[in-house]
Amino acid sequence: MSEEDHPTLGCRGLVKSFGGQRVLDGVGLRVRPGRVYALLGRNGAGKSTTIKIMLGLLDADAGETYLLGRPFARAALAQVGASIDGPALYGHLSARENLLVHARLTGVDAARVDEVLAIVGLPSAGRKRARAFSTGMKARLALAIALLTDPEVLVLDEPQNGLDPEGIIELRRLIRALAAAGRTVLISSHQLGEVTHLADDIGVLASGRLVYEGPLADFAHGDLEQAYLAATTGASR
Repeated sequence: MSEEDHPTLGCRGLVKSFGGQRVLDGVGLRVRPGRVYALLGRNGAGKSTTIKIMLGLLDADAGETYLLGRPFARAALAQVGASIDGPALYGHLSARENLLVHARLTGVDAARVDEVLAIVGLPSAGRKRARAFSTGMKARLALAIALLTDPEVLVLDEPQNGLDPEGIIELRRLIRALAAAGRTVLISSHQLGEVTHLADDIGVLASGRLVYEGPLADFAHGDLEQAYLAATTGASR
């Protein structure tokens, strides 16, 4: 099978309804290794639903999903790092203690904990409990959890939320480095300005349908905001 048939991460013909309302209508994505893919769309367009189905967190009404170049299998999730629906943290534990819990659950050596804390910029979080973290610190800790197993595939839902400008730049460099090392990276984002600096490929969802998928440069032609509005609302470019 070709990459077109079985992408490293992707789906084909996804259909999903909630309470009789169709949320996804034939969605298909192909996320390739070595490139950063940004999934864009207005609130309610189906971004989170698509991601959750691809990671086995929701069942589709119809369609197929692929992971590591094969039809989805839960065992392959061991090679996936993800942060979906915001950080799920133990508020009474420190950053390091949160990571140690996940290290034990995933069988990762405890030495990796300090490595990822340094990578995400939390090397000196100390004993401060996660419930007292700022939104940006929580976002960094969620990213550390996603990176803990050194995954082949990284899926991040709105990873820039809560980060200050310096944090956003650091995150961009980290994600670009992971892609350059051959990782497969999928993010969802509302920050179009940052997407122009971060993404190689994009998928644009509108009303449960994929209205564009391909290189960012071919879609935006220098103005992502106008191209996005045209694709999602019908506004003139």
